[in-house]
Amino acid sequence: MTTTVDRPRPARRVVDGAPVALLLIGVAVALFALIPLIHVVQYAATVDPDVAKDQLFRPRIGMLLRNTLGLMVTCVAASIVVSVACAWLVVRTDLPLRGLWHVLLTAPLAVPAFVNGFGWVSLTHSVEGFAGAAMVVTLSYFPFVYLPVCAALRGLDPAHEEIAATMGLGRPATFARVVLPQLRPAILGGSLLVALHMFSEFGALKTLRFPTFTTAIYDQFNTTFNGPAAHLSSAVLVLLCLVVLLVELRLRGHRRYARTSSGSPRTGESSPLGALRWPALLVPGAVVALALGVPIYSLVHWMQVGSSTGEGLDRLLPTALTTVSYAALGALLSVVLALPVALLVVRHSSVASTLVERSTYTANALPGIVVALALITVTIEYATDLYQTSVVLVAAYLIMFLSRAVVSVRASLEQAPPVLENVAKSLGVGALATTWRVTVPIVMPGIGAGAALVFIAISTELTATLLLAPLETQTLATQFWSESSALAYGAAAPYALAMVLISMPAVYLLSRTTQGRRPGKVVEP
Repeated sequence: MTTTVDRPRPARRVVDGAPVALLLIGVAVALFALIPLIHVVQYAATVDPDVAKDQLFRPRIGMLLRNTLGLMVTCVAASIVVSVACAWLVVRTDLPLRGLWHVLLTAPLAVPAFVNGFGWVSLTHSVEGFAGAAMVVTLSYFPFVYLPVCAALRGLDPAHEEIAATMGLGRPATFARVVLPQLRPAILGGSLLVALHMFSEFGALKTLRFPTFTTAIYDQFNTTFNGPAAHLSSAVLVLLCLVVLLVELRLRGHRRYARTSSGSPRTGESSPLGALRWPALLVPGAVVALALGVPIYSLVHWMQVGSSTGEGLDRLLPTALTTVSYAALGALLSVVLALPVALLVVRHSSVASTLVERSTYTANALPGIVVALALITVTIEYATDLYQTSVVLVAAYLIMFLSRAVVSVRASLEQAPPVLENVAKSLGVGALATTWRVTVPIVMPGIGAGAALVFIAISTELTATLLLAPLETQTLATQFWSESSALAYGAAAPYALAMVLISMPAVYLLSRTTQGRRPGKVVEP
């Protein structure tokens, strides 16, 4: 009698041929995320060609293009430099209080960019303009690069660096030739988020008086009611977004970065800073002081000296509860939608899966007002009963912030070896059960990080909420904007502080999720 044993399928079988159900789910998520883009394209296509020519070939469009691209490049470059330097100090050195610095360097995510801008401008108007905008946007969004770089540094296979050392490479050469290339997916993914958020940023740039396409679109909609010009500007912004997505895709390439060595995963060794151990604290200290210290000091200052302090405080608690409810629901639904997209693009790489993943990023570059107007149009035409309801507001949140969950889940999935899923399937476990029992536990840190990122984003979202929230519904962000726009700085400050406090637990969870294992043992060079 001959006994046959099913051999584990090779990893290639997991990469090729996506299940039809998974592909259909991914396509449905992509179409849902593309609603605003489809609306913009349809509307722009109806504009008279002569009008389009007059609107697009104006000196102001050239100025907005220079401002937007210049600010994007500057912020991305500055975020990479700040994030890689801080991540290396926290993860791979014997910097004092590394756990505390990791939490503090993640904490700027809890401070919305428009609150950060308000904090600086209310203290000094010298920050208005390009330099101030670049500083505030970088300080607000650099954690998008810092967090994945930290996670990547902790997940690197130390065998690569050990082999480089045996070949005579010093630590600087090993970092440049071995470590840095392996950080490329984390840097590119984080930089993509920084670029897309910079494209869609409105409140901070409006406060800092630095015009970009986003602020121009808002003015065209709300001030001049120039629909064609606003939609044409939105179309240009979408083209910029697509160019950035293609550049990121080109730079990412097709390399795989899963751990290759056998045995239990090991943590990389840390390097001692020697005499620079305490002076090195100036690097994360300066970043934390500028990103957290200045805005929090400003809010506390206005609560003490503002003539409007104390007004409307009875609305603070119900407004905070409303904000938390929307943020929690949006975070849960976003990771549910992100998981099939990440599975599709990582485990079944193809042109179709790449298009599905990229589709989730496009709305991230659109201003919240464009997303809101698209959903208003769709609900009025096809689902009138949903107009001005919580369903549409949550849908807007999902469209705008789904990419945050996708990036986090994908980053975790890329470092998970597919052989484990092959073994489960060879033992007769179905595809859905394999995903639930094997894949989900592996990528749980990425799911937690994605949920935390979306929670923070929703709890501080402003422009879409202003247009889509049901009547009599206020969030902390809209109430803060209303008070600060009326120059009631003292009345606005408690709502900003409440936003920071509500986001802090998610930020702490995010920092713990990406902190992973304890730093490795410090070894002398």
